[in-house]
Amino acid sequence: MKAAVETADGVFEVDLDEEELLDFTADERLPRSPAPKLSLPLVVAAAAVGATVVAIVDRRPPLAVSHDAGRTWRERGGGLPRGVALAIDEDDPDVVLFAARNRLFLSQDGGRFWRALTLELPEILAVELRA
Repeated sequence: MKAAVETADGVFEVDLDEEELLDFTADERLPRSPAPKLSLPLVVAAAAVGATVVAIVDRRPPLAVSHDAGRTWRERGGGLPRGVALAIDEDDPDVVLFAARNRLFLSQDGGRFWRALTLELPEILAVELRA
């Protein structure tokens, strides 16, 4: 699985399984998808695929997850730092990529458990999962 990570310096392509940088483009920017409209307070960023909605909120824990299109929410990410961006896999909504200021975290179970990637990047602005 790969991700594109927009930073203050440009866009890095990252292999999430091997935790390696694959490519870098200095002046590239990622396209922004419209964020879902949510009735949650303090939303920093949000993404949705089908009925799965994940929102970064400016509080502890930093994530709210819904599996019913936002009707009910569960707090997730108790050990995660403050978030700035996230992406949900279009084919498997249990796969969520969470970005803190300069580090990536990956969940493959809908946000219950997280794996911190060892890569440290410049200030992250946006993320995108790629096949």
